[in-house]
Amino acid sequence: MTDPGDGPVGRATRRRAPAVPRQRAEEDSATPGTGGRAASRSATGSGPATPDRTRRGRSRRRRPRRGRRILRTAVISLSLLMLVTAGAGWWFYEHLNGNLHSVPLTDGTASDSAGKEKADSFGRTPINILVMGSDGRTSASDCKLGGGCSRTGVQSGSGNADVEMVLHIAADRSNATVMSIPRDTVTTVPACKNTASGTATGGYTGMVNSALQYGPACQVATVHQLTGIPIDHFVQLDFSGVVKMSDAVGGVSACVDADVYDTYSHLKLAKGTHTLKGVAALEFVRSRHGFGDGSDLGRTYAQHIFLSSMIRKFKSAGTLTNPAAVYRLADAATKALTVDTGLGSVKKLVGLATDLDKVPAKRITFATMQTAPDPNDSDRVVPAPAARSLFATIAHDQSLTAASGKTSAAATATATASAVPAARIAVTVENGTGISGRASAVAGALTDRGFSSGTTTGNAPGLAATTTLTYGTGKKAEAQTVAHALGLSSSHLEQGTADGLTLVIGKDWTGGGTFPGGSTASGAPADTKAATADAHSETADASKSCAKVSTYRTVSLDGVAMTPSQAYAAATGKKDSAP
Repeated sequence: MTDPGDGPVGRATRRRAPAVPRQRAEEDSATPGTGGRAASRSATGSGPATPDRTRRGRSRRRRPRRGRRILRTAVISLSLLMLVTAGAGWWFYEHLNGNLHSVPLTDGTASDSAGKEKADSFGRTPINILVMGSDGRTSASDCKLGGGCSRTGVQSGSGNADVEMVLHIAADRSNATVMSIPRDTVTTVPACKNTASGTATGGYTGMVNSALQYGPACQVATVHQLTGIPIDHFVQLDFSGVVKMSDAVGGVSACVDADVYDTYSHLKLAKGTHTLKGVAALEFVRSRHGFGDGSDLGRTYAQHIFLSSMIRKFKSAGTLTNPAAVYRLADAATKALTVDTGLGSVKKLVGLATDLDKVPAKRITFATMQTAPDPNDSDRVVPAPAARSLFATIAHDQSLTAASGKTSAAATATATASAVPAARIAVTVENGTGISGRASAVAGALTDRGFSSGTTTGNAPGLAATTTLTYGTGKKAEAQTVAHALGLSSSHLEQGTADGLTLVIGKDWTGGGTFPGGSTASGAPADTKAATADAHSETADASKSCAKVSTYRTVSLDGVAMTPSQAYAAATGKKDSAP
């Protein structure tokens, strides 16, 4: 249908105007309205101005004023809109800041309890964040989700850090590593004091996750002491936080390679891929009896699959470009997190998210700290020798992947320099400088880079002008690996008659953990391949990975021990966690 204001209809109306009698036109001209003006124009043509024509002139002169009023109204409206929008943005920003809860990174007990980062040659520094998942039932919602409050009620304190991951973002933001530390790891917890509750400890040997009972700063200090990795920030999440975050992103896709029913975490899924939301997501990341060998190791592998899927969803088109989705995610995240004061603002969290978003999924590596059975307790574990290589790789900011997403060329080249992992290479370091502490400094540099803790120190028989690394029969490749890590050229290597490796520090080594002017592996561990050996490493772009359901009798149903798949088949009355 043609609008009456369109050209053809308007012209047709004007052509009919001359047929109107002049008297009627004059009468109409005295009557306000468009019809009268049109008739008067038709009758008078271009002759002398009539009263009507004068009115038309005045009408034309008034139109700019009306235009100015319209323009002024539009400007005022736009200004008001901008003010409202800015006000909403400011309210949103303040609202999110108000959601955040932050506490100090350290408790002041030790001056360097979290460690300090070293800048690269461009002045850039990496970022290491300790991510903690607390099992504390400190709210009614956590009690409902986690259970265990029927007798105790809502609990106080921080609980245990049943999930611990060190997130490392490289100084050049080209790669990242996420290393899980199993909660059953036995280590030394240093002297700590919870500044919020006042509870303190003089230090003890126990499970790594127990340090959170003395506050997040104590957990930070414990992980730094265990790994040697500087911790710049921490992020703590509880049960309800996992539920809120998974709901905010619309669910997370995860796959299981068989039917599974973990009667402890209540996760029940059929074989295949599912979208996990809310409680189902919490059941998945909490399940330890459903995956692997039923220990905490299997749980870390499943968590990596979940987080990889979440990262892919964050990076996918539409997730971070939808304002409503971003609001839900930001609101849920800030309500769910406890962070250190260094991350205690939305601006800083956005900056962190931006840094992580720069890293492609194929260059984000997930790994689990290598473990060995605790000789004093078969239900506990201790770091395996290979874990020192993984720690050193992260501490020295070396990528575990190349730009292709495959094992880095540097890692392969360094690994082939010696058939023996760096963690198995011990060096006798002797001080020939006459300056106290030189042997200890170099030996410490070696162990920091993943070499064996069996490395020893002592004094050389006499003063030495030059530095030498002497190796026994069949040890040349190992000596080359040590020399590469310390920046020693081949001219410093000598074959001797004694077994093993002996490094004599001469007066030409003026200080530091690397030889002055030498070419080193950029401060990286001598054997990067060893860093991922038995670490169950996988990159975040591995979209087809499925969590391995345990084949052991790790669960119990009606008092009968079963595998998780047998329990799934038997629990016909139990609804699946997700379709």
